[in-house]
Amino acid sequence: MAVIADRCPGIQVTLVDLNAARIAAWNDPNLSRLPVYEPGLADVVGRCRGRNLHFTTEVDGAIASADMVFLSVNTPTKTRGLGAGQASDLRWIEASARQVAAQATGHTIVVEKSTLPVRTAETIKEILGASQALGTEGSKSFSVLSNPEFLAEGTAITDLENPDRVLIGGEDPDAINALAEIYGHWVNPERILRTNLWSSELSKLTANAFLAQRISSINAIAALCEATGADVKEVARAIGADSRLGSKFLSAGPGFGGSCFRKDILNLVYLCRHYGLEEAAHYWEQVVDFNSWQQQRIARLVVRKLFGTVSGKRLAVLGFAFKADTNDTRESPAIGICHDLLEEGAHLAIHDPKAAPQQIATDLACPPSSPGQGLAELGSWDVATDVREAVEGADAVIVLTEWSQFRRLDWNSLASRMRRPAWLFDVRAITDAEAARAAGLKVWRVGEG
Repeated sequence: MAVIADRCPGIQVTLVDLNAARIAAWNDPNLSRLPVYEPGLADVVGRCRGRNLHFTTEVDGAIASADMVFLSVNTPTKTRGLGAGQASDLRWIEASARQVAAQATGHTIVVEKSTLPVRTAETIKEILGASQALGTEGSKSFSVLSNPEFLAEGTAITDLENPDRVLIGGEDPDAINALAEIYGHWVNPERILRTNLWSSELSKLTANAFLAQRISSINAIAALCEATGADVKEVARAIGADSRLGSKFLSAGPGFGGSCFRKDILNLVYLCRHYGLEEAAHYWEQVVDFNSWQQQRIARLVVRKLFGTVSGKRLAVLGFAFKADTNDTRESPAIGICHDLLEEGAHLAIHDPKAAPQQIATDLACPPSSPGQGLAELGSWDVATDVREAVEGADAVIVLTEWSQFRRLDWNSLASRMRRPAWLFDVRAITDAEAARAAGLKVWRVGEG
């Protein structure tokens, strides 16, 4: 919405939320305190906020005055009931649709932005249609579109400003053209794809499933490389040179994270089972299962290399966000790996440039250790303000997020602060392994035999 406001100064964009604290954070004069960290976002918000980009808790009024309403609420995986563990929880989508139905005036285009199971638009249309039927003839009407987002966290602004494609699914040509006209302010018309509603909804799930599948595939090969003496980076370079495959999403690591991949694949699994496609469901389920195995494998490897135990040992964990250039920790691979190490009794000194300590505490389901608490028999953790503090007295450094600053670490200085023998476990294969070895560290890097 910020990019739309930036590129379309003649359009008034209003973002609404029931959470007053969140809206207050978006209105904070200090742009460095925006609730979402994304490179370039603060600049865009700074240019538009107060001009044609507004943040408010006045939901009903904003809906009533809108020509177009984007539904962008959360659709988490259900934790109980029918489809628990796989199906999407659509309560917020339904609640939003009912609120739009009640408050909208005139003709309103309702756009699905949330990632949704295929045929969710049918539910939205039914809710809106019931409201339309109850109203005075001609008082309100609706068109429903699907417009899934394909941006990636960390590069979201660039992805939005120069998208591979913009996908619009719908049945009303006028509504489709109205949304296409907005994107047409800066997107080449050839990159604006039009489909039916169901194809658009399914395309988002499929795109995320295919990307996650590539990550699990290269991590499977990384494990084989470690066992055989091959180098996964060399293998990735060789297969990435094939124009049929391409070079993206071929970096071995701790597995995929973020708010979408796991949720969307499990949703796809649920849909396949719902339609009786058990073999297809099992196929996609294996992508998620392998991702969990990769994280467990890394934690077990750390324990094995450190003489079979990490109980009472200090481990420096560099990175907790699920990827670089974001403060998002949702489904971060670091959560599972740290959980396993805490179960083994390790003390973790965690440093991430953007992940908030309170969020780390929520993800690990335990508070940080108190000052002077020392190394307990049970695992514990605390936040390190920088890398030097994290490695002080540590038996190992574990690099879990590919932040650029972790590529340029002074290993001579860091190694002198560690307890010997000391290890570097580079789960992202981004550090200068030779410099670390020259500084006296033992080094393991993912995918290297």
